[in-house]
Amino acid sequence: MTETAATPTSYTVEYVDGPLKGQFDKRVFVGGKHDKTFGVIALVDGIESNFEYTAVSERTLNGELHVSYSFDAADSDPYVSGDDTDLGEALV
Repeated sequence: MTETAATPTSYTVEYVDGPLKGQFDKRVFVGGKHDKTFGVIALVDGIESNFEYTAVSERTLNGELHVSYSFDAADSDPYVSGDDTDLGEALV
């Protein structure tokens, strides 16, 4: 009996800029592919906002897909944080 490798069902998201810069998430493949764009509901300074992100690059690390996403300010809620180290808290 031969073993087949399980098909991955998720991938790692890296936020490269914007209010969630430096954070990572896991997301589920949709139709066997990663999302090109998606929105994230997050808190910044206690205010809930929707932030849109767009895929900018992808790579495979240790057999797992990692996709980098860039902040799309034009399609996102505005945010202002007085503390540059406060990157928000993802609620997804």
